[in-house]
Amino acid sequence: MTSAAPLASPTRVLVVGGGGRENALAWALRRSQGVEQVWITPGNGGSADLEGCQQLAIAEHDHAALLELCRRQAIELVVVGPEAPLAAGLADQLRAAGVAVFGPGADGAQLEASKQWAKALMVEAGVPTAGYWPANSREQALAALEAQGKPLVVKADGLAAGKGVTVADTMEEARAAIEEIFTGRFGAEASLVLEERTEGPEVSVFALTDGERMVLLPPAQDHKRIGEGDTGPNTGGMGAYAPAPLLDAAGLEQVRQRVLEPTLAALRARGISYRGVMYAGLMLTAAGPSVIEFNCRFGDPECETLMPLLGPELAQVLLACATGQLERAPSLTIAPLCSACVIAAAAGYPGTVRSGDPIEGTLEPSQQVQLFHAGTQRLADGRCVSSGGRVLAVVAQDNGFDAAFAKAYRALEQVHFNGMVVRRDIGHQVRSH
Repeated sequence: MTSAAPLASPTRVLVVGGGGRENALAWALRRSQGVEQVWITPGNGGSADLEGCQQLAIAEHDHAALLELCRRQAIELVVVGPEAPLAAGLADQLRAAGVAVFGPGADGAQLEASKQWAKALMVEAGVPTAGYWPANSREQALAALEAQGKPLVVKADGLAAGKGVTVADTMEEARAAIEEIFTGRFGAEASLVLEERTEGPEVSVFALTDGERMVLLPPAQDHKRIGEGDTGPNTGGMGAYAPAPLLDAAGLEQVRQRVLEPTLAALRARGISYRGVMYAGLMLTAAGPSVIEFNCRFGDPECETLMPLLGPELAQVLLACATGQLERAPSLTIAPLCSACVIAAAAGYPGTVRSGDPIEGTLEPSQQVQLFHAGTQRLADGRCVSSGGRVLAVVAQDNGFDAAFAKAYRALEQVHFNGMVVRRDIGHQVRSH
């Protein structure tokens, strides 16, 4: 990126987490130049099948065991996949022991862990986002809703694994969402944010940052609804594609200048050195991009979609971010291809899911087709079975979106488990343009 002496590539890398996102990260890092060994923990039923990757059964919340692993194996870079260990301070503990970590400390992770904190930061930074009203009690929330006199978006304040948001169409629906937050799984001590509803297509933008500088990845678009035509309840994501043509190069630069750089500057003003990925979930409104939410980690399934497009410099770039030296990283090459990801989910998802179904198939990953395991586990007898809501991610690349999606759906026909749920219209928005 500059004439500074280039940073050496890490040779020994640890990926923390157990989903499809982490399998995609481990796969991409193992393909990076200079990387000799990747550990993934706790991983899932497909992690041990990743070439050059070793799976270990250490929970992502077991900070002491993870630190001991880093010392024992002389790990040179840790990449933390999920938000929960970041919010719990895993990166802080490892950094304090001298380990390079790609992922923000607990202070920066508040960008995702607290909607109220994030919204206040956005207002402070002048970042475009919907108007909002924080509430720390049921009564306060209901009063704010009645004062507005119209349906609002209801968001639980803390980490909710993608399940704490209700886009209410009626006042009754908004009231019910408030009641559920304060009487349901979030408890009476919960807090929330009420937001103005905004309209427009959604797009995800990811910046790799060392706290000062940043590298932007191609924009991606996720498909949250379980049903075709974007119907039914929200999920963690049923598929994605990149680069999303909703945001061209000029639009991405506008997001950098109006959203990402002001947010990074506001974090620095609070004494926070944010080293990791900054994920802006945007709505492209008539007035321009507006931030729906920030996340402190890669999106899922956007991560599975993007990783095959990224070049062999990835490990060096992530290490440079982790150590605050992005100016010493080589430029990250990005393949000029379209990438399409389709999720195979379990029966019942996103509600009570069925698990334990054997995963069968003959899909052989190739240069432009990948199979990433998500909600799977390996039994003692060697069989791989479903163990979560989103079970598999099939990803394919080609020169155009139609060809990429056709390739992904053909590959998906080669894997099977009972009750498999698949959306057949992933990419419908780009196809309709």
